[in-house]
Amino acid sequence: MNTAVLTRAGIAAAGAALLVGGLTACGTGKGDAGKAAKAETPAEALKASYAKTVAAKFAKYEMTITSGSGKAEQLSGTKGWYPSTTAIDDKGDGANQVMIGDVIYTHSDKPLEGKSWMKMNLNKDGKPRSRFNDDPADYLAVLLGQQKVTLVGTEQIDGGEARHFKAALTNADLLAADESSQVMEAANRQYLHEALKEYTSLDVDLWIGKDGHPVRVDSAQGTKDGTTKVSAKFSGYGTTAPVTAPPADQVADFDDVMKGIDGKLKGVDDTLKEADKTLKDAGLGGLGGS
Repeated sequence: MNTAVLTRAGIAAAGAALLVGGLTACGTGKGDAGKAAKAETPAEALKASYAKTVAAKFAKYEMTITSGSGKAEQLSGTKGWYPSTTAIDDKGDGANQVMIGDVIYTHSDKPLEGKSWMKMNLNKDGKPRSRFNDDPADYLAVLLGQQKVTLVGTEQIDGGEARHFKAALTNADLLAADESSQVMEAANRQYLHEALKEYTSLDVDLWIGKDGHPVRVDSAQGTKDGTTKVSAKFSGYGTTAPVTAPPADQVADFDDVMKGIDGKLKGVDDTLKEADKTLKDAGLGGLGGS
């Protein structure tokens, strides 16, 4: 084969290689574009974060609660979910109030009958009290299946990148939370709906960090009594110690204490009645005088 033929063959081969390479490159571009078009939606991001947060079970929190009157209260400690738990550490030396389900434990610097904790059960009729716990799982659950959630963008929160999601929800929206996605366990969904019945509105700004957990939540919670604003930061997912009840031998039961006081008061009352009768029988007019 002569040189001209070889040259033409080489050019043809090179042209074919370039053509194939160009087609491959075009195909890859289309694939990337397809992937970009299928970027994670707000609903998918919240669903993934919810699953990861539920698995973590506990987190540290710093929270500011501002009532409708403008009075602000700052709290910090540990939040837990399923079951709902809260430990408040306002002195920085350990929890001084613990709530597990419907039971509240309050620490006192002045022990009562040798016990430094008082227990009060809010469940008086056998029916659990549903309440919004302001924990990250609660906030994510509220947003599950909501069409009104939008991705604001990526922002810096405490030095780290976080995706900012936003929603303004009505009472009807809140009572439909997770109904379309069915991500939550049925019992938890029912509990959430009960807790939200009294809310007229709930505005939520929620930031999800790179690890997939909420790092900050700002909310405005509307009820017939006004609007309460809550700003919270969360951290320590999966590494925070669980919220636990104080040792039983250090806990006094509020109901038992009140029964004891009532008994003592009744004893005092009986004694006074007896003294009054004695004075009257003696012609001294009783405790009320003549």
